[in-house]
Amino acid sequence: MIVTTTPSVEGRKIREYHGIVFGEVISGVNMLKDIGAGLRDIFGGRSQGYEDELIRAREEAISEMRSRAAAIGADAVVGVDIDYEVLGQAGSMLMVTASGTAVSLE
Repeated sequence: MIVTTTPSVEGRKIREYHGIVFGEVISGVNMLKDIGAGLRDIFGGRSQGYEDELIRAREEAISEMRSRAAAIGADAVVGVDIDYEVLGQAGSMLMVTASGTAVSLE
């Protein structure tokens, strides 16, 4: 399935619009990652634990969006947008949302 941030697929014509599809992931970050990120905040550097969690959540959100598009007969998702939010009392949860328009191509 083609997934793109552009409003169309180059060289292909959109035959049918199926509507907006979403993929959502809410992920908690564990205490060990918090400790590692805190140390990097003090000493500098990148937080590999948080980066890995962000990558995993983004990939899962896109995968979920693809599955929902396929379930309604689409073969592509165009105009994809990915949003990130922090949730929870201490900001300890990450929400990643992928959305786009499910379409069928000629």
